[in-house]
Amino acid sequence: MNAKKWIGLCAIIALVAIVVPAGRYIFPDRNNPAPQSKGFSVEQEKTLKIKTLNKDMDATSLLCTTECSKEFHKLMASGNAKINNPTDRITHMMNMHKHMSYISWINGNRSVERGALPDKKAASFVAEAKAKVKAGNSYQSEPFINDTGSRYMVLGVPSGKNNGIGVVGVINQNIVMQVERHQKRNLRLVPYPSEGNYRIESVEPGANRETTVHDGEDNGNASHYHVRDVVVHFQNKLTDKQLDQIKQKINAQHIQQIGDTYVFRSKDMDADKMVHYFQKSWKTEYVEPHYLYMTNETTNDADVITPNDALYSQYQWNLPSIETEKGWGLSKGNDKVIVAILDTGVQADHPDLKGKLLDGTNIVDADAAPNDDVGHGTHVAGIIGASVNNGEGVAGISWYNKIMPVKVLDSSGAGSTYSVAQGIIWATDHGAKVINMSLGNYAQAEFLHDAIKYAYDHDVVMVAASGNDNTDRPGYPAAYPEVFAVAATDASNNKASFSNFGDYIDVAAPGDSIASTYPGSQYAALSGTSMASPHVAALAGLIRSINPDLNNEEVMEIMRKSAVDLGNKGKDNYFGYGLIDVDKALKAASNYTTALQNFPSQTERRLEAISRKYSKE
Repeated sequence: MNAKKWIGLCAIIALVAIVVPAGRYIFPDRNNPAPQSKGFSVEQEKTLKIKTLNKDMDATSLLCTTECSKEFHKLMASGNAKINNPTDRITHMMNMHKHMSYISWINGNRSVERGALPDKKAASFVAEAKAKVKAGNSYQSEPFINDTGSRYMVLGVPSGKNNGIGVVGVINQNIVMQVERHQKRNLRLVPYPSEGNYRIESVEPGANRETTVHDGEDNGNASHYHVRDVVVHFQNKLTDKQLDQIKQKINAQHIQQIGDTYVFRSKDMDADKMVHYFQKSWKTEYVEPHYLYMTNETTNDADVITPNDALYSQYQWNLPSIETEKGWGLSKGNDKVIVAILDTGVQADHPDLKGKLLDGTNIVDADAAPNDDVGHGTHVAGIIGASVNNGEGVAGISWYNKIMPVKVLDSSGAGSTYSVAQGIIWATDHGAKVINMSLGNYAQAEFLHDAIKYAYDHDVVMVAASGNDNTDRPGYPAAYPEVFAVAATDASNNKASFSNFGDYIDVAAPGDSIASTYPGSQYAALSGTSMASPHVAALAGLIRSINPDLNNEEVMEIMRKSAVDLGNKGKDNYFGYGLIDVDKALKAASNYTTALQNFPSQTERRLEAISRKYSKE
């Protein structure tokens, strides 16, 4: 054992004598059953992920149908209409909901129609729907695919008051196929990202030995990096002459810089050769591949606030399960506390995010707005802050916290070390108090860690998803000690079958078929630790709203200590300290004072991080 390790271990042993005896008073004494799902064979895991995928697709289809049905009822409620002309009202509704391809408002033998029928099959279903609606009955066709490959269904909604009056619509449900494509990648059912398309290589985490990703299962044992990129942190500042020398030597195509750290892209030199060159010829703090990070999507009753959002009661099991409704009696957030989302961007004009979004930035394309071209970021944003009690769509956890979209992942759902690191620094410098990162990789990158330390030193709470490969291999950034790591649970408070686990997990949160906002002003249900993480980020925002004097470590400590213990007693590898509890956390935050009694638990967290670091050297 080397001297460095001896020093670290001796420090741990000396401090354990102080901290450990207090531990039994810190954590609740519960004896709950162990989680039902810990590890599976490859085939079992694939079967469970396919089941999750199908559930997300079915739930998204139901969300679409339910939303459209409610909109049809609102269309017929003429007493509340701001637009009197029926044709104008239909046009307005279709403009707000682009997935409505054809609408017929029926009144006896008369009707007002807008849009176009996609094919003869749609025409046949529409005829059936009109007959049903005129008789006072509801109608819903089976989904069908037209000649251009688009998915549709026909919906008929009677007024419920007068026979012969109702609305029939043809609904484009391409969102279901989008969710299928998205979740196959998010749940790692397919190789992701494509090596050929992204000009990347895959390596074994921690070893950088080349490997090939043949299918989704291989993602759990691979990290990904650009084939002609390296990240270099120099010991001394480069002069212009030195930079020109490097450009010529590696035949540089592109250079990015943050401080003394550079990302070099060569026109023809591969990453391995560049790493060797910089290590041999320059004084560096570190030289490493340019890794890719990818989405990681599975009081009294009188004080409970149940919102009127259209899809809330039927589909949003997740918010009541973490006592959000009770917690709202204590805090609904504060617009001065900003929650940044490092993701694929956010749909800026989604009606359920109106007034909630700041301008943000696009790291991927500096000349473009941070718009969402994948769906992942908009979904994450809705979990945190979809408008509450507006009678529309879904409810977010925070009523008032502002959301800062920082686009660090491109249209494939992947982003580089540079983009994620720059996004963290940008969000920190522009006032974010909480950063959510529903993304990850299995490789440690010092470049990224430097950015995380920067944000941590500036009092930012960083929350990250653990990953969707059902593995105990530490994923980054979640496994960095400065980051709050989140695992996923299902509606029965079991470990979600896809959720990663390990000793770095801090807490768990709902991540199974979570309903939220989606591009196209629509709603979708997605599963993943990507969906669990924003629950925790939103809670951190509420805590910082109710008690702005808390520092980032105190916010994280409150979320750990207020969590409801699941699985084995105390902290475990599957749920960390347990399932977050919004009500308990906000009560703790409102009464929290920085005192000596909190020192042992905070120090214990630090010792755990140090212990993990030395045990892996």
